[in-house]
Amino acid sequence: MAGVAAGAQAQDFPGNRAIHIVVPFAAGGPTDRVGRDLAEALRKPLGDAVIVIDNVPGAGSSIGAARVAHAAPDGYTLLLNHIGMSTLPTLEPKANFSVLNDFEYLGIVNDVPMTLIARPTLPAHNYKELAAWIAANKGKINLGNAGVGSASHLCGLLYQSAMQTEMTPVSYKGTGPAIIDLIGGHIDLMCDQTTNTTPQIEAKKVNAYAVTTAQRLTAPLLKDLPTLQEEGLKDFQVTIWHGLYAPKGTPAPILKKINDALKAALKDPDFVSREQTLGAVIAADARVEPAGHKKFVAGEIAKWSPIIKAAGVYAD
Repeated sequence: MAGVAAGAQAQDFPGNRAIHIVVPFAAGGPTDRVGRDLAEALRKPLGDAVIVIDNVPGAGSSIGAARVAHAAPDGYTLLLNHIGMSTLPTLEPKANFSVLNDFEYLGIVNDVPMTLIARPTLPAHNYKELAAWIAANKGKINLGNAGVGSASHLCGLLYQSAMQTEMTPVSYKGTGPAIIDLIGGHIDLMCDQTTNTTPQIEAKKVNAYAVTTAQRLTAPLLKDLPTLQEEGLKDFQVTIWHGLYAPKGTPAPILKKINDALKAALKDPDFVSREQTLGAVIAADARVEPAGHKKFVAGEIAKWSPIIKAAGVYAD
């Protein structure tokens, strides 16, 4: 009888009720933009559903994630989070939810590359010159980021680890002020998403040295930048992915309906076009399936945990 009831519930889902997608960051940022694009693309495959974005920022995305983890498991409250989902277990060890046990995984949405950039006055014209400059200035380099647990912070930690060089982290309340100080020469380096760095590279307000992907990018402004792997940092790869989640215990028929809608959204031409303008690559592999998504996040947790612990950092 329970199975029949769940099936009937899924058949009616979402009905006249609004679906709320929690974005655990402030409005106007890259993840918020992805969330709003995705909401628009999900409406049609979910029967012209009303989909609302709820911005719930704070504590490295754990406040918004907790809201979804403890929401009613009925499909009407979902979470869109980025790579921060894989760092929460280490950054927020006292969080009142488990990333791997308190969510249903619905699929990865996209991957956003990152670029290594520097203040415009830094005396290095290519990556080899940058590496030499870093070696000559150990202990004197300021590495900016958009806040503890942010994408730029995580990329910076990995870069320091790969270079075996300590740099002074300088955390800001968001990407905007960090970029402003980089342009002004108050910090030396930053590693951030192409969605944030490409306009600055185009305007020649920063120096760009490398990308964090396995292969070079095809975007005209970035295609000549080498990958960090090319430059000798073996296996260095960082992309900022976004995934969709539901509370644990959401009925399987509803999860399937949402996952089917997600896969349709990822093929929507308007959604694909909007994401490409952000420099994002639409997911099209095993990670769009729930099992592949969860396996991927478990691997990312294992990747980032030792790096974060070695740096001794925790979310605010």
